[in-house]
Amino acid sequence: MISEQTKARFEREVAKYPADQRQSAVMACLTIVQEERGFVSAESEQLVADYLGMAPIAVHEVTTFYNMYNQQPVGKYKLNVCTNLPCQLRDGTNALKHLEHKLGIGMGETSADGLFTLQQSECLGACADSPVLLVNDFTMCSFMSNEKLDQLIDGLKSAEAKQP
Repeated sequence: MISEQTKARFEREVAKYPADQRQSAVMACLTIVQEERGFVSAESEQLVADYLGMAPIAVHEVTTFYNMYNQQPVGKYKLNVCTNLPCQLRDGTNALKHLEHKLGIGMGETSADGLFTLQQSECLGACADSPVLLVNDFTMCSFMSNEKLDQLIDGLKSAEAKQP
């Protein structure tokens, strides 16, 4: 069920488009759902589809096409490492392997403490800065050597340890 607050947020997004193009707000509505629930479940996709008058499969196609939508719960820090060809040529795959080893998880998994989810990503649009990774879909980290990756992980763990 969609709360009144969520409906109001959906409606603000839908209002940005002509009345006959409600479906154009699908990405914004999925983002709202993810912000509120932490991920986009099949049930959430159905709610968005019903609200926008779309086929559920059309919403699912959007959810699965973009890696910014989590289809299952993820750790507090979602790390998307670019492994597209240009980044592979500049150690993107090695960065992913280094993080797998450091975190003790495989690609697509979440650490036992719930802090980190590690994912590979297609092009993040920063090929010249490779290896690159995106933290929580917002913070781009460039030129990520093993040392910088270690500093990032250790820093995030340290910040978590200081929180009450």
